[in-house]
Amino acid sequence: MTKKSKILGIILLSTALLSACNKTDTSTLEDGKQIPIVDEIVIDEVPNIVTELDFLAQPQTNWASYKETIPVKGIYMTGHTVGLKSRFHELVDLIDRTEINAVVIDIKDDYGTLTYKSSIEMVNEVEADKVVKDRDFVGSMKLLSEKDIYPIARIVTFKDRTAASKRPDLSIKSKDGSIWRDNKGDAWLNPYNRDSWEYPIQIAEEAALKGFKEIQFDYVRFPTDGKRDLIDYGKDAEEPMRDAIASFLEYARERLEPYGVYVSADVFGLVTTVEDDMRLGQHLETLATAVDFLCPMVYPSHYALGSYGVPYPDAEPYKIVNRSMTVAKERIDALETDEKKAVLRPWLQDFSAPWLKKDYGPHYISYGADQIKDQKKATYDADLDQWILWNAGNKYTEGGLDK
Repeated sequence: MTKKSKILGIILLSTALLSACNKTDTSTLEDGKQIPIVDEIVIDEVPNIVTELDFLAQPQTNWASYKETIPVKGIYMTGHTVGLKSRFHELVDLIDRTEINAVVIDIKDDYGTLTYKSSIEMVNEVEADKVVKDRDFVGSMKLLSEKDIYPIARIVTFKDRTAASKRPDLSIKSKDGSIWRDNKGDAWLNPYNRDSWEYPIQIAEEAALKGFKEIQFDYVRFPTDGKRDLIDYGKDAEEPMRDAIASFLEYARERLEPYGVYVSADVFGLVTTVEDDMRLGQHLETLATAVDFLCPMVYPSHYALGSYGVPYPDAEPYKIVNRSMTVAKERIDALETDEKKAVLRPWLQDFSAPWLKKDYGPHYISYGADQIKDQKKATYDADLDQWILWNAGNKYTEGGLDK
């Protein structure tokens, strides 16, 4: 449409509206005063004018069609790392120099605290954002966007000492009615309680609005340690744990669909090969259709001596990662379903495990470039093309990465 035709359209529309306003009648109030009554505007008198004024058109509000993803090769950052700009920029430079193209950032961490100031009512209520780790989070996200780095928001889901301690109505309870805590003293939101789902999902929605392209739910499970025999999950506990966790993730994905983000879930490494849910609610086939990406934490250091016939798993990273991911892919490929199946994306180990020295003796090794390369190769040999490196201190082995 030309500028001339747009102006003509505005004139026609204004004329029509003024003409309608001139069609008046009068009505008498109780005090005898007369007031004009404007007849209803007849839209047929101005055909096609509004639809032809293209600058009045509103963009769609459902961002699902803008979804995009890449074969992720990522690293993890805490909120403190992102907030400490010198460290943040060091890692962005590492990404520039290497094959890394994505970053997983803590949004709600292991303590239940947020990285940035939130506008969510319950976050403010439980003071989960009392200490702001990154006061220029908008700037951080802008830099990632400028560098074309794929951002993933990590949300520690049900383990939450901050929210569960202050909202006992949403927490896992002991049989005596008190808030149940695990061996580390952490309280948990109750995965069986649908009301407890709202909190992490609202945080996920806010993260999507801040520019994240994927929401990654961690600790999306039931507790694994502590005096679990004292737990009272409530009236809904008859539902299998695996179904409760899958239902949460399916609901979260449904809620997040309009935002155009993907949904992923972190699962234990053993989930790839065991047949049950290990009493924690993570079952491979059940979760395979509940999320877009499944991220098994196949750290060799976390496997018991002799796992998969490997005497010292941490000393044989290729064998552990390849066996885990090969079996997982075979199981998901064999799953008969019309639903879309999750893509597998393992977490790989970029840290040493000195606590193993006693049991490993001369077989103990420190992790370096060779071990990173072995795990990457194990992933590719399992016919997978994505992975993320984990280091709690966010210190990564550049020598293990391609340029």
